[in-house]
Amino acid sequence: MAVAKKSADAFRTISEAAEEVEVPQHVLRHWEDTFGQIRPMRRAGGRRYYRPMDLDLLRGVRVLLYDERYTTKGVQKIFKENGAKYIAEIGRMAAAGKPIDLRTSLGEDDALRAADAGASTGELRDRLTALLARLEAAQRALDDATAALDAVAPEA
Repeated sequence: MAVAKKSADAFRTISEAAEEVEVPQHVLRHWEDTFGQIRPMRRAGGRRYYRPMDLDLLRGVRVLLYDERYTTKGVQKIFKENGAKYIAEIGRMAAAGKPIDLRTSLGEDDALRAADAGASTGELRDRLTALLARLEAAQRALDDATAALDAVAPEA
């Protein structure tokens, strides 16, 4: 018996969602446990129904884990820093067949800001102080090298 193709807005059972995302059903259940943002609707008897936005999120997680080779912890960090909408957008882009460049999905500056958003002021100050110390050491090394060159070959 031929199964009619569902509309893009139709809800999917776990077997249909697994087929669409191209992962086994147990992987979807695992992702629900691992990533709290993945929450399909539940009906009587605990039957799962995945909404279109759930499928986008699942596709985004799949891209990050399988295509971009992120670890589970890495994907959890992306959820925390950028939110579920960002990952769902990655899933929509993948479904549309668009190329995905994670650096430019947010924009370089936004990605850097998002990475630093979780750092406390003290952590940022410590990182900047360490960077300043490295820059000062590099400046001293350049000054020493310039002085050594001047000693060997004085200006004519």
